[in-house]
Amino acid sequence: MIKQLIQNLSITLRSVLVKTMHQLWLLLDKLLVLILGEEKVANFYKSLDNLKAYLSNVKQSIDQSFDKESAYYRPIKTLWKSFAWTVFAGVFYLFCIQTNFLWLTGEMPSVGELQNPKLSQSSEIYSEDGVLMGKFFQENRTPVKNYKDLSPYLVKALVATEDARFYQHSGIDFKATFGVVAGILRGASERGGGSTITQQLAKNLFKTRKKQGISKKGLFGYVPVLGKFVIKTKEWLTAIKLERYYTKEEIILWYLNTVDFGSNSFGIKVAAKTYFNTSPDSLNVQEAAVLVGMQKATSTYNPRRNYEKSLKRRNTVLSQMVKYGYLGKVEFDSLSKLPIALKVNEESPYDGSSNYFKTALAKALREWADTSDVDLDLYRDGLKIITTIDSRMQVYAEASVQEGMRSLQQTFDNHWSGKNPWTDEKGNEIPGFIDTVAKRTSYYKALAAKYKNNQDSIWYYMKNVKRKMWVYSRNGSGEEQMTMSAYDSIAYYKKFLQAGMMSMDPFTGHIKAWVGGLDFQYFKYDHVNQGRRQPGSTFKPFVYTTAIDGPKDMSPCTQITDEPFEIEVEEKGEKKIWRPHNADGRYSYARMSLRRAMARSINSCAAKLTADVGADSVVYYAKKMGIKSPLSAVPSIGLGSKDVTLFEMVGAYGCFLNEGMYTQPMLVVEIRDRNGKTIHTFEPERHQAIRKESALLMRYMLEGGLEEQGGTSQNLWSFKDLFDGKDRYKSRFAGKTGTTSNHSDGWYMGLTSNLVTGTWVGGDDRSIHFRSGAYGEGSKTALPLFGRYMSKIVKDPTLEAYHPVPFEKLDPKRISKPFNCTAAYVPSTDSTSNDSSYVGSDSLAPVRPSFESKPDSSGIN
Repeated sequence: MIKQLIQNLSITLRSVLVKTMHQLWLLLDKLLVLILGEEKVANFYKSLDNLKAYLSNVKQSIDQSFDKESAYYRPIKTLWKSFAWTVFAGVFYLFCIQTNFLWLTGEMPSVGELQNPKLSQSSEIYSEDGVLMGKFFQENRTPVKNYKDLSPYLVKALVATEDARFYQHSGIDFKATFGVVAGILRGASERGGGSTITQQLAKNLFKTRKKQGISKKGLFGYVPVLGKFVIKTKEWLTAIKLERYYTKEEIILWYLNTVDFGSNSFGIKVAAKTYFNTSPDSLNVQEAAVLVGMQKATSTYNPRRNYEKSLKRRNTVLSQMVKYGYLGKVEFDSLSKLPIALKVNEESPYDGSSNYFKTALAKALREWADTSDVDLDLYRDGLKIITTIDSRMQVYAEASVQEGMRSLQQTFDNHWSGKNPWTDEKGNEIPGFIDTVAKRTSYYKALAAKYKNNQDSIWYYMKNVKRKMWVYSRNGSGEEQMTMSAYDSIAYYKKFLQAGMMSMDPFTGHIKAWVGGLDFQYFKYDHVNQGRRQPGSTFKPFVYTTAIDGPKDMSPCTQITDEPFEIEVEEKGEKKIWRPHNADGRYSYARMSLRRAMARSINSCAAKLTADVGADSVVYYAKKMGIKSPLSAVPSIGLGSKDVTLFEMVGAYGCFLNEGMYTQPMLVVEIRDRNGKTIHTFEPERHQAIRKESALLMRYMLEGGLEEQGGTSQNLWSFKDLFDGKDRYKSRFAGKTGTTSNHSDGWYMGLTSNLVTGTWVGGDDRSIHFRSGAYGEGSKTALPLFGRYMSKIVKDPTLEAYHPVPFEKLDPKRISKPFNCTAAYVPSTDSTSNDSSYVGSDSLAPVRPSFESKPDSSGIN
């Protein structure tokens, strides 16, 4: 009964299949008629009938030519059928390989890819003065462009070892292939793979063995044994095509540019530098043998990891050269006894200087590519990126930050000796501070997942399990090894002060130096453009610019009184009285010029002026001058209560030197492709932010920080190198200090005739800071970094273009407003004064002001 049921089901399925095929044929017939027309379809069917008749006649002729009754007829017929089907299967297989028929075998390189293969190549970063500053790469590769730039020993060693008949075959060495098969049948496991150099090039260049997905690998690619045969066939066919398109020398060159030599070095040029610190054309015979020998197994024969195995393999390569006549026996006997003389020079993506800049550069280029709809791969395209950085100034900026922060860190550690520096506004240590930070780490989260949030287990491993680790040294001299727990390391790093520095040419917008932190390896956070912090008094020049350039039309000589100031503010529907205090908590009640008020950084004057010109106007001018961070028109805005970046501040201060013109800071001058063709040339965005006269007056105002009695920039006088010479007291510098509540942030914005440099110093968290202005003012923390930096520039004769020169004096005949309202100040040995803002005091008052209610949400005093 079951048998009968199966037979009926089979008949039914067959009937349905026949009807379905018939319907499909009718549908196809209709489509052909629609596409080609009835006449062409009729001719097509007629041709099919003629072909059928012809094949029938051929069959009859063949049948009449043979004796069907012969004993040999059937075996011969079977043999010919087998041969015909084998040929058909082979042709169909090759057809599938070439066309990826029904996604059976995966894609093959196109003609375009074969004629113009794209090799993954590292992009090189150059300074404006032509120095290679680093690379972007996943595979560190810089191709050799010319065959003549290869050592002849290298080519001979490669051919002798990898493909002795390279110059005789056309991509496939059938003799070697049959030898491998015979060796396998005899059980000889030491036979080579039979792959020619051209086949290996096909594998390396087109990644035939690494492709994944049905469309790229094909259905057969996932079938054991068959998949390997498909891959090998692809390599054979690709090798034959490569031999048609390229000369033997070009194939050798391509091959040596594609291979992996380990230790993050791809291609012979990088490998020669990595292992022997030389170029490919300068490799001697034993060095060439070492590198060629590594191709059998990169890790196994790496001379850095397995010296003895590498030495043995090198001598094997040398013996192959003797075997094929590329090296004499006497030379071999001598060379084989020599050791491998390594001169290691390994590169990493973040070798060299300015790693913070490289990260910012990559981000900027990706954003440009996205907005410009440009297909750009920094890590594979082999670009040449010409940046705005000056390599000398970059080195000086990094050295200045390192030296300055090493000294400042020691002061900070002594200042907090025996105590933790994370405190609240009252100076009390914040309980559970490190616990809170620890819970944000990936290690804590991994432990929480592993132990199902069991707090005892988590904190046991966080606090009690100690191990040796390399950490950033507290004296700023690199790294050192210490034994500590994960919890200990968090506390260790939180006690560091951080820093940022950026230097820019205000006329071109070219950023000359960029230091985002202490050491990129240990501190990835960039304090130039990634972090936003309160600028404190460095924001005050925007208030004074508003007063001078805006509708109030004030001048540097406009008088203002240092006296208590208060204003009613509303926060969350509640009215409050805001009373800012000066840094020392005192008022002089003296009338003074705006220039002197800004030079002394008197909070009461800045707050009063903000109210007079309007907080919204201050925001408006700050935005015009390049501040892009969110700003609120609150009374405290003039005292720098809103977070900004160092990048924005440097760009904005450039307006004071560039006749009121804002020039967007830029990182890149030009991008070229791997062939040297320019892809894009960059120009900065520019617009007139303030009037030329206002810019000149504001620059003159900023000079007051050094010239006015009680000016907060006068610590710069201690850098004697900057003021030597007969014109010592001529104004060469202008600038503004800044410090925020509790000395959490220290700033200095320094100006010379053609350079704007901004520096910032502070803890990773605002609760980490000095306890007094004696140490924590911007004039004590950030200004010295600027002083060190400029001292190094002054001592470099090759940077004469950026040596500070006296500012051009203002001409009363060309300036409509009065400005010469105070006598220039010559610094004395007495560093104190009776002014309400003593020398170097520039912060928002660390003393909590009197409020009729709670302070405003900014937390600024």
